[in-house]
Order: sequence, then structure tokens, then C-alpha cells
Amino acid sequence: MLDKDRLFPTDPSLRKTARDLYNGVRDLPIISPHGHTDPRWFAENQPFANPAQLFVTPDHYVFRMLHSQGIPLESLGIARIDAQIERRPAQQDPRKIWHLFAANFHLFRGTPSRIWIEHAFEHVFGITQRLDATSADAIYDQIAHHLTQPDYRPRALFDRFNIEAISTTESPLDDLRWHKMIRDSGWGGKVVAAYRPDAVVDPEFDDFAQNVEQFGALTGHDATTWTGYLAAHRTRRTFFKTFGATSSDHGHPTARTEDLPQDVAAALFDRALQGKCTRDEADMFRGQMLTEMARMSLDDGLVLQIHPGSFRNHSTQIMARFGRDKGFDIPTRTDYVHALRPMLNAVGHRADLTIIVFTLDETSIPRELAPLAGVYPALKLGPPWWFHDSAEGMRRFRETATETAGFYNTVGFNDDTRAFCSIPARHDVARRVDCAFLATLVATGRLHPDDAPEVAHDLAYRLAKAAYKL
Repeated sequence: MLDKDRLFPTDPSLRKTARDLYNGVRDLPIISPHGHTDPRWFAENQPFANPAQLFVTPDHYVFRMLHSQGIPLESLGIARIDAQIERRPAQQDPRKIWHLFAANFHLFRGTPSRIWIEHAFEHVFGITQRLDATSADAIYDQIAHHLTQPDYRPRALFDRFNIEAISTTESPLDDLRWHKMIRDSGWGGKVVAAYRPDAVVDPEFDDFAQNVEQFGALTGHDATTWTGYLAAHRTRRTFFKTFGATSSDHGHPTARTEDLPQDVAAALFDRALQGKCTRDEADMFRGQMLTEMARMSLDDGLVLQIHPGSFRNHSTQIMARFGRDKGFDIPTRTDYVHALRPMLNAVGHRADLTIIVFTLDETSIPRELAPLAGVYPALKLGPPWWFHDSAEGMRRFRETATETAGFYNTVGFNDDTRAFCSIPARHDVARRVDCAFLATLVATGRLHPDDAPEVAHDLAYRLAKAAYKL
């Protein structure tokens, strides 16, 4: 079903070079330093429930496309949270969900989701039929049968996917019980936590003040005071490190940073707790906390990740009916030159600090981000994220970032996924695209043929492992 030379150049000589480079890196272990897989999978190691729960219901790449064609989220098994639960209950029959998915699989033609899903079908489940309405039952039954086998439980797939290390992402209010269960089980798979403090950093987050109170109770600090609040973060970051955390992660609407005097920051924090922040003040507080987190990283070594520029939960109706993270997050234009300046002036020259910045505004890469990463020692560029984690987006990233930032101010690839079986597929796409780009550099005399295999290895494996300290 899959073309063995997919994503390689069409020119025969370039294709051969790309293929040779790819053959040198395709079997390298996977470093998955940022993602959203559920640590409970690896803790309990129970079979995945059914094909729909594996491929459809948890994957917002999938259900946003289906919903764009008028298919209700309830019919895909997405549960409502509003008062209409009984009137419009979510579909509970996984086979019906699967039939709906299969009948509309043509909608994914030409998309990265199609490549990821078909890669998982073929390489994980041995499926070579094309999914459509007529093959739906046969493919469902084949996957369902495999899911009952020990070799298809989460830990076995982790090993089969050749994952060396994977990071999940947790709220600071999470007790990390699943990570504790993994650690206590004696299983050798490396699953580490990442510190995602949005719930207690963003004044516009639901129940922010109550979250901060809970935060204080968890840490034993009076988190309603500015000094106690910062101490609570330090305590919680230390707790996360006991479960392998090497990074913090921050999903902010903008890339704004601030470096305010401490008394001004304290007054702003008080306004946030009282629910009196304006929208601009809320953004200012988030920006201040990025700089505070960067300073904490100088002390505890956590890598600081910034994922800005998403207008989250764009649809008021979907947010009210289904809650957060239901496919209605939309990229926005983002300023980095002015936004990052306060933080970079404070800590950007520190070579012992790693700040990884992602973008959903790819026009900013050659104009802003690559020049910034090409001069500040602390700053590195995250790989194409979300709407740009496609073959075309990855290629554009290499073309626009390398000319100014080079390869070594980037951090390899991370898959940023909730869909477990897509992890090897996404890394395979990244390795193919990078090898195709390197083949072009070799052919045009910009990269020595002897250097290309080393660069391919770095992009596929070493840079991510080094940047995230895994």
C-alpha cells in the first residue's frame, strides 16, 4: 500500500542519495521528547479497547476534518459536557464510529493524517487493503483481533516501535500516579513527565484562583502570595524531576515575555487571583512567568518549551458542548522579535539554558526566529508543529531555518501526538523529508557527501536526545 520511496525527490540521482541516507537512519531509536500520550497506558498495560478508540476518538487531526464536512462530534464518540448530554448522547458503538470513519476516509487524501494512518495500518497491523466503506468491517476485525494479543499491549508496542524515551505532559496539579506506577512496576521503558503549568500560570484558564489554592495545598506553600507562588513552582518542578522530567512546556496565546520588577509582578499576580486582570494584563502575567520559568530552569536544568500562537477553542459552541481540545485551535500571526526580547535580555546569553520555541506562524521563521536562534546561545528552534507537521511544512522549515540558524540551533523532531500508533509514522516522515533535503544540498554542492550521513543521524536522533537531556 505504501510507496517505499514516498516523499523522496523524483529525480533519480537525488532519489538514490535520499534513499541511501534514509537507510542509514530509518532504524534508529525514537526519541519522543514532547507529546500527549496517556501514561496510564504504560502503567496499567491494558489492551487498547477497539480500533475506533485507537484511531478516531482521541485524535483531533481526524475528527476536526470529519467535523469540517458536517459530521457531528457525538457520532464519532466525543462525549458532551453540557446539559444536552441526554438529547445528543455520544455514539457508544465503536463499529458504527469506524464505519463512519471508513466511509469518509477519502477526505484525508493528500493530508499527513492519511500517511500516518496508512503507515500504522501496514507496519503495525499488517493491513494492505485500502480503507473504505466496503473494507471497513474486515479491517476493523483485523485490528480488533490484534488488540487482544499480548504483542499489541502498550508496553509491547513501545518496544516494537523502538522508542528509547517518551515524554508525556502533565498539569502541575497532577499527582503523577501513573508515572509512579510505571516506576514501581520495574518495566524498563523510559516514560518521563513534562511540567505544563498553564492551569496555574494563565489568569484566563478556567478556575485559575482555585487552581492556585490547590497548587499551594499540594506544595505546602502559601501560593496566594507572590513569593509563595514562585516557591510552589520550584517545589513542584522538583517533584516532576523525580519522575524523570527534563522539560517544562508552556502553551500561551502569544510569545510575549516580560521582566518586571518583583513588586510590579506581585501586584499583577494579586489582580490575577482576584479576577481583575484585563486581557492585556493576563498576557503580561503569562509573559512574566515565562521569564520566571527560564530563571528556574537555570537552577534546576529543565528545558523551557514555548508553544505560542494558537487561538485555542475558537468555537464558543464547541467549547461549551465538549470542552477544551476538540480540534478548534487555530494558528495566529505571532511576533517574536519584540515579544521574546525581555526574556532574552535577561537570560538569552546563557549557554547553560535551553529555550525551545515553536511556531504556528511559519512566515516568522526566516524573518524572526531563525535570526534569533542564530545569535542567542539559549534559544533553539522547535520542529514544525501541529498544522505544519506535514512533509511540505518540514521541508519549508529546513529551507527557511537552515540558511540562518543552521542545523545545530534546531532540536531534531518531536511528534507531539496523542495517537500512539502514529509515533513511528511521524518520525518516519520526518526522517524521509530531512534525507530528501540533505540529498538536495549534496547535489547542489552545499553539503559534502561525507557530512550528510552524520547530519541525517543528528536530525533523526542525536539533537533531540541532547536538547531534551534524554
